[in-house]
Amino acid sequence: MSRPSTSARTGPLSGVRVLELAGLAPGPFAGMMLADHGAEVLRIDRVAAAGDTPRRDVMDRGKHTIGLDLKSPEGVTAFKRLAAHADAVIEVYRPGVAERLGIGPGDLHEINPGLVYGRMTGWGQDGPLAPTAGHDLNYIAISGVLSMLGREGEKPTAPLNILGDFAGGGLMLAHGIVLALFERTRTGRGRVVDAAMTEGSALLFAMFYQGPASAGWGARGTNLLDTGAPMYDTYTTKDGRHVAVAALEPKFYAELVGRMGLTGLPDRDDKAAWPALRARLTAAFATRTRAEWEEVFAGSDACVFPVLEMDEAPAHPHNRARGSFVDVDGIVQPVPAPRLLGVPDQDLSPATRLTDLASWGLPADEADRLRASGVLG
Repeated sequence: MSRPSTSARTGPLSGVRVLELAGLAPGPFAGMMLADHGAEVLRIDRVAAAGDTPRRDVMDRGKHTIGLDLKSPEGVTAFKRLAAHADAVIEVYRPGVAERLGIGPGDLHEINPGLVYGRMTGWGQDGPLAPTAGHDLNYIAISGVLSMLGREGEKPTAPLNILGDFAGGGLMLAHGIVLALFERTRTGRGRVVDAAMTEGSALLFAMFYQGPASAGWGARGTNLLDTGAPMYDTYTTKDGRHVAVAALEPKFYAELVGRMGLTGLPDRDDKAAWPALRARLTAAFATRTRAEWEEVFAGSDACVFPVLEMDEAPAHPHNRARGSFVDVDGIVQPVPAPRLLGVPDQDLSPATRLTDLASWGLPADEADRLRASGVLG
């Protein structure tokens, strides 16, 4: 599973420099997405967080880090000098905080008009909730997304923090930064990217906002793709493990029941018959282990696959064949996606402290002085 690493950044974002202000989940994920495709990402930590040990968080892979006291005038000045040599900034504070520190978009565009300033919040930069605290679950709640998730007759189910923080937040911010960088090739000017997790999560569910009737969608947990349909659900096997069944199309469903040896089943197209059909499938899947069902469906189009645990996924034959996971210094992690064919593999090593800041506009003597004063970690 190991891949070679190189010291130089390669890929479509090679040469792009990004300053990432330290934050939780979505900000580092956006920075990781950019670093994965060649950007040189410098993470700005608090001085107290700047130790000698390399950061081993997967989302900090391929980055450099420094500690900088942004509450001191000297720290702000140093940050501005870094920003003068950057292409983009990732900022994850509540609205107004960066401005109060003196590193808001207006402050930085005065010294670097081409800078792309990416802002990540839950609610957005304006609106009545903008200054309010919140987390992923809150953001997908008011976007309407959370109401879609869960089984019939049960309360909505939290999908970890994938939809708000990572998909609706970090991924959308990275997308917005790349869009703004592309626009800059024509205009020469940067732009502020306002990435709100509420809006990002809503966008992921765009097809469902046209209304239940027009989308053919009913109450939560009663539909084709939300565990309502017995041919699109998970089932428990004899050994207490699970398989995922997605035999939606008739030909795939025929393959499913044929391989299972089932006959006399209720009509799959009659929603009233779904409970009875689910009961038959539930009983059938409980007669064999997950591994045995893997053998039954191997090489078929029945759309039945094992539900792998996180530590099992890297060893699956398909994932191994494609090199979908990589071991970096003992930490197994997914490789960058999507793949750009022909681009050399990135260096995915854990983030390291950047000691040579001269190329970022901070001469060695100035850096030494800031370290001695405790402003630079």
